[in-house]
Amino acid sequence: MNTIRLFNHHIHVRFIGLALVHLVLLAGSILVGAQLRFLGMNADLIASPAMIVLRALVYAALMMVGLGAMGLYRTQRQAMGFSILARVATGLVFGALLAFIVYYVLPSLFVGRGVFALAWLMSFLTVSGAQHLFGRYAVHSGAMWRVLFYGAGDNAAELLAFMRRRSDRAQFRLTGCVVLDGESCRVEDELQCRLDQSLAEYAQAHDIDEIVVAMDDRRRNFPADALIDCRIAGINVVDMVSFYERQTGRVKTELLQPSWIIFSEGFRQGSFDNLVKRGVDLVASAVMLAVLWPVMLVAMVAIKYEEGWRAPCFYRQIRVGANGRHFSIVKFRTMRIDAEAVGGAQWASENDPRITRIGHHLRSLRIDELPQIWNVFCGDMSLVGPRPERPQFVERLTEVLPYYRVRGCVRPGVTGWAQLCYPYGATEADSNAKLQFDLYYVKNRSLFLDLLILCNTIEVVLFRKGSR
Repeated sequence: MNTIRLFNHHIHVRFIGLALVHLVLLAGSILVGAQLRFLGMNADLIASPAMIVLRALVYAALMMVGLGAMGLYRTQRQAMGFSILARVATGLVFGALLAFIVYYVLPSLFVGRGVFALAWLMSFLTVSGAQHLFGRYAVHSGAMWRVLFYGAGDNAAELLAFMRRRSDRAQFRLTGCVVLDGESCRVEDELQCRLDQSLAEYAQAHDIDEIVVAMDDRRRNFPADALIDCRIAGINVVDMVSFYERQTGRVKTELLQPSWIIFSEGFRQGSFDNLVKRGVDLVASAVMLAVLWPVMLVAMVAIKYEEGWRAPCFYRQIRVGANGRHFSIVKFRTMRIDAEAVGGAQWASENDPRITRIGHHLRSLRIDELPQIWNVFCGDMSLVGPRPERPQFVERLTEVLPYYRVRGCVRPGVTGWAQLCYPYGATEADSNAKLQFDLYYVKNRSLFLDLLILCNTIEVVLFRKGSR
C-alpha cells in the first residue's frame, strides 16, 4: 500500500518517510548544537545523555508541528525554490514560538539559548536541503507503487482525466489499462493492454501492486474469480472511487454511486465522537475568545475609523447549519452597508468593488472570520467542518449537485478540509469541487483530522491563500 490510514485519514508513505527524515535531522541539530556549544568544557556542566536525547526529541516534535502547519507533509504542496525556503523558515519560526511556550511551562526541557540558536540554524539548512531533494525526487522520479486499471472504457478515461495533474499521479505508477471485450476503448494506445493469460498471472509477471476496477458495466461479466485470485496472490484490489479518494483526498461525485456511501467505511455519526468534538469546540472557542479579543477590538476600531462611528462593525447573515437548521452567523462587516441592495445574494468576486479598504485587509488575514468563534461557543458551528452556506445557495446547489445534502449532516466549520485544499469558490463548478473535499471530511472525520486541518490553516492565513 502506498498510503497508511491513520485515524481514518490517508497519509502517503513518502510523506511519512519525509517526516522521519525531518525527525532525525531536527533531533540531530540539537545533539550537534550541544556538542559545538559546550566543546572543551567540563563534562559535569553538560546534562546527562538521556536528558539531551529527550530535549532533542521534544525540539524535533515541536519543529515538525511548525513544518506541518506550512503544508510540507501534504500531497497538494509541491513547492520548489524560494517558496519552499519561505515555508521552511516560517515553519521553524512557528515551531520556535511553540518551543518557547513549552520551555516556559516545563523549564527542565530548555536547551539553552546558544544551543537553541545553533540548532535552529542547522535545522533550517538541513531541512531545506532535504525538502529540495524530496521535491525533485517526488516530482521527477517514478513512484514504486505499480497500478493496473481493469477497464479501458469511459470510466477509466474519466478517472485519468480527473487525475491529469502530475501531482495527482506522483504517488503511483500506472502500468496500463486492461481492454475488455464488449467495452469501447477510450484510453491512449500506450496505456492499452490485452491479456493473453489470467489476470493474476499478468499482474504477477508485471509486478503489479494494485488493481483498480474501472469497468463501465460491473453487472456484465464481472471477473469475481479472477479478482479473488489476485487478492489471494497478495495483490490489492480496489474500486475506482476508493482509489481516487485515497490518492487525492477527495470523493469524486461524478464517479460516485449511492451504494458506495451506504456500504463504505465512514460517514459515521457516533454519539461519543460528537460529544468529544463538541467538548473540544467549547473549550477551544472559550480560550480563543479570551486570547483574541484585543485583535477583534482593533478590527472594530478600524471599521469605525474608515466608515464613521455610527457604522455597524458586525454583519449578521442567515446560514444553513447541521441537518438544515438555520442560524445567524456573525462576521466583521467587510462590505458596504448597501452591498446587496442591487442583485441580492451573490458570492464575492475577485476584486469585488463592494469590499471596503479595511475589509480587504480583514479578509486577506481572515480576521473577519473571528466573530464566528462565538457561533462555535454557542454550538451553531464547529471549529472544523464544511463551510456554512446561505439558504438560497444551498437550495440551488442541492438541486444541481448530487449528494450535496450529505455535507449537511455535520456542523459547519470556521475552517475545513475544503477551505484548506481549494481556493475561494464563487461558481457552481467551484462548489462541486469543494463538495468533493467536504465529502472526504464527512466520511473520514476524526479529532486527528480536525487537528491536522487547524494546524494547516495557519499556512492559509500567513500566505493569504483563497481570500477575496
